[in-house]
Amino acid sequence: MTVTIYDVAREAGVSMATVSRVVNNNPNVKPATRKKVYEAIERLGYRPNAVARGLASKKTTTVGVVIPDISNAIFAEVARGIEDIANMYHYNIILCNADKKKDKEIRVINTLLEKQVDGLLFMGGAVTDDHLQAFRTANVPIVLCATSDDNNQIPSVDIDHEEAAFDAVMKLVSQGHKRIAMISGTLQDPSNGYARFQGYKRALEQAGITYDDTLVRIGNYRYESGAEAMKYFIELSERPTAVFSATDEMAIGAIHCIQDSGLQVPADISIISVDNSRMASMVRPQLTAVAQPMYDIGAVSMRLLTKLMKKENVEQSKVTLPHEIVIRQSVGGI
Repeated sequence: MTVTIYDVAREAGVSMATVSRVVNNNPNVKPATRKKVYEAIERLGYRPNAVARGLASKKTTTVGVVIPDISNAIFAEVARGIEDIANMYHYNIILCNADKKKDKEIRVINTLLEKQVDGLLFMGGAVTDDHLQAFRTANVPIVLCATSDDNNQIPSVDIDHEEAAFDAVMKLVSQGHKRIAMISGTLQDPSNGYARFQGYKRALEQAGITYDDTLVRIGNYRYESGAEAMKYFIELSERPTAVFSATDEMAIGAIHCIQDSGLQVPADISIISVDNSRMASMVRPQLTAVAQPMYDIGAVSMRLLTKLMKKENVEQSKVTLPHEIVIRQSVGGI
């Protein structure tokens, strides 16, 4: 049978209120009494009922986290930042993988809200009207993490994706490249896709380079799509001298395709990307990339959520973190 707080109180010879104070670390308990209660808890194997405590306090000290792809190292780094801050403020997290599918995202959001989480962190693609409708039904704070909504209705933490892409392409321009291709994410994705594509186009315009849609291929963020896009570029009658990839994983697929074709990076084709995941320094040549502070994005998102859950003053609900280019060996001049 389940051991209850009543059993602990009887075993220790104290009131249930005293046991409750001990379990909740209330300082108003004599050391000798506290010791007696802990000994009874250990003998009986008592575990406080989190559900019952939540019903009483109307708080579950639990945060729901919706993650697009749990197998992606980038999102794993964000989740680590979230968890570290959650632990610091004594929150547990429920992590749900949504596979970058809108229907699953909506379903997961509703499931987490049904579980009475105290707050919600959402990492995903486009924030649609359906997402906003689901968020509006919540009576808990919500923070967008590594994404944002077009109208800035919901608190968010992210980088400026368009500016990150612009800086990456301008790095290629500074090395003398004029025929610059892009492996893009889906343009329905406001951050990794559309914003980075816009940054690419703006950089070409500033450099006086005519945009050529034959030099853009849409990938799905995976290694294979990067390799397929690069194969297409190599087979063009006039191949690009440099490629900007929207993500590291697609960039690494492109690098391997170049090498499998008997060409070299960066001697024949330079590669730059956005993300700067751990994989960027594992591939050879090592990948030059715009670094997103993924751990910091997770940590700042969770800290913002704790402030909202505790109804603390929030000076800035839309936080844009800085990015930087990490120079490695995949970009050369011509």
